[in-house]
Amino acid sequence: MKTAVPCYYHLDVEVSSERVGQVRRILAAHLRLWDLETLVEPVCSGAELLLTAIDEHATDKNTSIEMWWNGQHLITAVGENDCDLRPDHDMRACLQRIAAMSDGWGCCATNTGSKVIWFSQRARAGGRVPLVPVAPAPSLREVLQVPREMPAVALVGQVREPDGVLQDAR
Repeated sequence: MKTAVPCYYHLDVEVSSERVGQVRRILAAHLRLWDLETLVEPVCSGAELLLTAIDEHATDKNTSIEMWWNGQHLITAVGENDCDLRPDHDMRACLQRIAAMSDGWGCCATNTGSKVIWFSQRARAGGRVPLVPVAPAPSLREVLQVPREMPAVALVGQVREPDGVLQDAR
C-alpha cells in the first residue's frame, strides 16, 4: 500500500528536447521508490508536457522540478525562470491538458518574475486491495465491566484484629 512517510524531491535541469525523456525516467524512478506506481504515468506525462512547452516557448531554459508526497497527494511543481513567458498565452494548450488529467493545478508568480506551475494527483487505492467494512470497535464502557454494588454485611459485636482473629467488641 502507499507509504505515509512524507517525501520530497528537487531537480534542477536545463531543459532541452533530449533532457525531457531523461527527466521523465528520473521522476518515474522516484515515484516507484516511494511505492507510487499508480501515479507514474499521470505525473510523468504532466511534467513532460510542461517541460516540452518550456523548451518550445521559453528563452531561459533553466528549470526546477519538485515533488512532494504527503501520504495522500503528490504535488509536482515546475518552476521556470523566463520573465517573458506567459502561461496564459504561450502555454494555454499545455495547461488545458494538465487541468484535464490532474486533481488540481495552479500557476503563481515569484518575487523574481519567474513562474511556478504545479499540479496534484491523489493516490487512489490499488485494484488488488478490497475495501472490507470493519465492525465498530467496542467503546470503553462496553469493554470495562463496572463492579456491581454489593451490600456490606455488618457483623455486630465482632471486630477483626490485625492478626486476623475475630474478637467480641465491648
